[in-house]
Amino acid sequence: MTVPAGDALEIAASLDDPARFTAIFDRHFDAVHAFIARRAGREVADDVAAETLCVAFERRASFDLGRDDARPWLYGIAGRLIQRHWRTADRRGRAYRRIEAALLPPSHPESSAVVEAEEALGAVAAALDALPSIDRETLLLFAWEHLTYDEIARTLEIPVGTVRSRIARARGHLRHQLGLTERPVSTISPEGPST
Repeated sequence: MTVPAGDALEIAASLDDPARFTAIFDRHFDAVHAFIARRAGREVADDVAAETLCVAFERRASFDLGRDDARPWLYGIAGRLIQRHWRTADRRGRAYRRIEAALLPPSHPESSAVVEAEEALGAVAAALDALPSIDRETLLLFAWEHLTYDEIARTLEIPVGTVRSRIARARGHLRHQLGLTERPVSTISPEGPST
């Protein structure tokens, strides 16, 4: 039998002494909050982060005590809660945007650099938004949360090979949507691209 260590030790201890789960809250709340804020916005991050830790507390008996780090498990819970939040907020958000567009006065001319930056950001956001949610979730866990492929696989409860294919597919989609082309591998050396 594996002796629990790290987060697993605290989670195992919390089964008999629920107050021990506060160590998990203290250790990971900021990371979970930041993950949610990047995905769903700061306005919902407080509520969803708190709900994530509540769900984790309720489900702590299901945590794999062979894992030292609870972050992938917590990110998986948060990801599912974000998906639920988006589904329920989607209709309301579309209605708010229609009302806002109708009520706002025309904007003032801005510098071309600001306009270009907003257009580029909009293009990236649109390309991310056009990804299937499973690919977007996988890519963002890798890019924003810096999880390894193994940690993403545990978070999403999928095989590592599926993680690899989702990330490759998402990267290809983003390159295509943004009009970027990838340089052939043979033209890149340790000193940089060949000319």
